[in-house]
Amino acid sequence: MSAQFDRWNEIRTAFLVARHGTLSAAADELGIHHTTAQRQIAALETKLGTRLFYRNPRGYAPTEAGRALLQVAATTQDRFDELASRITGLDQRLSGRLVVTTVPEFGTVLVPLLAAYQRDHPDLAIELIADARLLKLEYGEAHVSIRAGRPPGEPDNVAQPLARVAATLWASPEYVARRGTMGGLDALAGHRFISGPRGEGRSPLAQWVDQHVPEEAIVFRAGDATAMMAAMQNGMGIGPAPCWPASATDGSGALIPMLPPPRDWRGPLWLVSHVDLHRTAKVQSFLTFMKRAIAERRDAIDGTALRRQFDADGHWRGD
Repeated sequence: MSAQFDRWNEIRTAFLVARHGTLSAAADELGIHHTTAQRQIAALETKLGTRLFYRNPRGYAPTEAGRALLQVAATTQDRFDELASRITGLDQRLSGRLVVTTVPEFGTVLVPLLAAYQRDHPDLAIELIADARLLKLEYGEAHVSIRAGRPPGEPDNVAQPLARVAATLWASPEYVARRGTMGGLDALAGHRFISGPRGEGRSPLAQWVDQHVPEEAIVFRAGDATAMMAAMQNGMGIGPAPCWPASATDGSGALIPMLPPPRDWRGPLWLVSHVDLHRTAKVQSFLTFMKRAIAERRDAIDGTALRRQFDADGHWRGD
């Protein structure tokens, strides 16, 4: 005989009937009518092909088969109770994993912020996914997304404006030593440029490069923002990049801005979470931290700090 124990409700009802000795007491604990409990016991006995209880004037007493089943049911119930105890309030604990996703160009610059957050919450393990792919928050691929560009349109996501990110054109000191700075948006002659795939850029800066820089002046294209940044750092040419990551580089990776960041080259940055996780303590804590951290760096992010380092004629004065 084959029995399928695929209805835990029936087994649990039988377990509680055995514990209390009556249908009515078991039904009260389960919050069901006693006739529903009676039907569940009958259905379970039919499925198993054996009687689980002796009925008597005082209630229900388990048969030998009933005692065997109920011993297993008691152990299972204990496991469920233990599990419930472990997961109760889990969403409100600042522990476990926190997965954050962002576009590649923001990956490096976010690490110091994530490190500061993790120091405040040492029980959290943080995973950063810096990827051009749009991870699906509704499938649990990440807890929080930091996105650039158009407003997120997914109906079950909570999107909050975080900042306006300025951008400009950058080159390495070695490139500037060889070819000089630009001096203006119309001063393209004699310069070499780095860009993404033609026609695929969505930012105002990428679109400007497509529309104004001659194809013969572009010496390097890459579909990856990290590769473009590396090409700039290695002196291959002038390339577009947001002000915040580019101005945050240091040492051999330092870049020089070619012109003050135009105000119409700014793009929005969004803080996105899924509605199912938005109110959890872990996500709320991180959202609050990020808003504060970005607000403290707003001058660097929106280009204000960088504009101060140019004179009235638009010439770079340096640090």
